[in-house]
Amino acid sequence: MATQFRREAQGSQFLTDSFQRGLARWNRERLAPAFPTHDWQQLLDRDNRMLRLEGGFLEELRAGVADEAASAPTDPDGFIAWFEDLKATGPGQGDPLFPWLAEKADADQLRWFFEQEAAGEAGFDDLVAMTQVKLPVGPKLELARNYWDEMGRGNAKGMHGPMLDQLVETLNVEPSIETTVWESLALANAMTAMATTRRYAWHSVGALGVIELTAPGRSAMVAKGLRRIGLSERERRYFDLHAVLDVKHSADWNREALRPAIAEDPARAIAIAEGALIRLARGQDCFRRYREHLWSDQSAMRPRGEA
Repeated sequence: MATQFRREAQGSQFLTDSFQRGLARWNRERLAPAFPTHDWQQLLDRDNRMLRLEGGFLEELRAGVADEAASAPTDPDGFIAWFEDLKATGPGQGDPLFPWLAEKADADQLRWFFEQEAAGEAGFDDLVAMTQVKLPVGPKLELARNYWDEMGRGNAKGMHGPMLDQLVETLNVEPSIETTVWESLALANAMTAMATTRRYAWHSVGALGVIELTAPGRSAMVAKGLRRIGLSERERRYFDLHAVLDVKHSADWNREALRPAIAEDPARAIAIAEGALIRLARGQDCFRRYREHLWSDQSAMRPRGEA
């Protein structure tokens, strides 16, 4: 799997620094609240060009995971078992980056890691909100409950986004598209594309669900690293919270969103599987690139069994 995605990046017109930066800038502009302008027709022409390129990007990512996704069962019980197994066997799981962040990374290294993650953060709350449009009642309700948690259940102090912003201030980092590795931008761009394009709505459900499934362990290790360098409980609250809350979110998502969706239409299983694998594969590329930057010992950087 790792070798496959490295080859894709080398021969791809989409998995490149220039394309991902351009796509990230477009996403930032098109999703920002704005006002009518006199040149709206020219902007529509630009948006149509970008949408075609974005579609090509996602189709390339789909092609990279299609064979594995096709092996996913299409009955609810079988699919949920397959999906939950991704926590142990999916791309990027068990990456040595995270134990290293927990035990060995110094403050500057943790700051660089977090800056990359913050700049590549697509906004889970917004992704959920965009994905839930016109979904069937059962999955829609689960995404609504998830969104309400992300929004602090109506309490600004409990909102997850501002918690992340607070950590940006605490660590004194300046996340920006220009200083972020393209792999991190590609992950955010892929998540945004799936959530904003209705033909990939079920892909987005799978991608968001697999974040809830796999994030808790990584969040706990990042929180441990932040605690080791002296951050307080309040300062590292974002990662501490996701290390615990996402376990419940994942169980609820699988039971209330994935299971009824597939029971109603088994064809959704493959789209959900593709979305989950796309998200994991993009994360795997991020972890590898982070290690390449953070670790100077090339032999230590290579996980066991990776070519």
